Amino acid sequence: MKLVKLLANLGYGSRKQVTFMFREGRITDDQGAVLYADDQIEHARIRVDQQPLDPPLGLTIMLHKPIGYTCSTSDHGQIIYDLLPPRFRLRSPILASVGRLDKDTSGLLLMTDDGKLLQRIVHPKSHLSKMYEATLARDLVGNEADIFASGTLMLESERTPLAPARMEAINSRSAKLMLTEGRYHQVRRMFAAVSNHVETLHRSRVGGLALGDLPIGEWRALEEQDLKILFE
Repeated sequence: MKLVKLLANLGYGSRKQVTFMFREGRITDDQGAVLYADDQIEHARIRVDQQPLDPPLGLTIMLHKPIGYTCSTSDHGQIIYDLLPPRFRLRSPILASVGRLDKDTSGLLLMTDDGKLLQRIVHPKSHLSKMYEATLARDLVGNEADIFASGTLMLESERTPLAPARMEAINSRSAKLMLTEGRYHQVRRMFAAVSNHVETLHRSRVGGLALGDLPIGEWRALEEQDLKILFE
């Protein structure tokens, strides 16, 4: 791929704007030598204004999404792209969220520009588990785990029952819930179905990949080993 197209795809500007950056001598290698649009060079050696090039295409990241941010490219309020380098919103293909966490849910959000990987993660046949931690408005009754694990629970306006889900009580008003599907506001609607209300909701794990100690509002690029862990 020509360097001018590579930089445009990474969000540094339109091809015309990137071409002008080359003319200004702003694109160099790691030794400071000026590069030209047709040069062939390793991604890691390219510099823009003396700064390393953004991660290459095929990027997948994990983000610790805070409450109050929406999984959207445009919204009147705060959006997840506000937490990332500005160019990430301009990449082509776009760095898209893998599924969504609603505005009032925090935790692990995956984002990728790899369309095949995205489809593999979200496809129903993947049965990729997701761990949520919920605090509740009322005490647990004691039969919630059995109801959620039954495979017969019907949510309002749904035509098929939920797949069995595993719940573990943390205390009388908080619980961990492991799901293998991702219906709209599923955890909140599940607890509503047993006459309770979710006050806070946090996703701590997707597949074998845990959020760990990643600070809230921060992100990190995933390595090949992380993706293997994801599907374990």
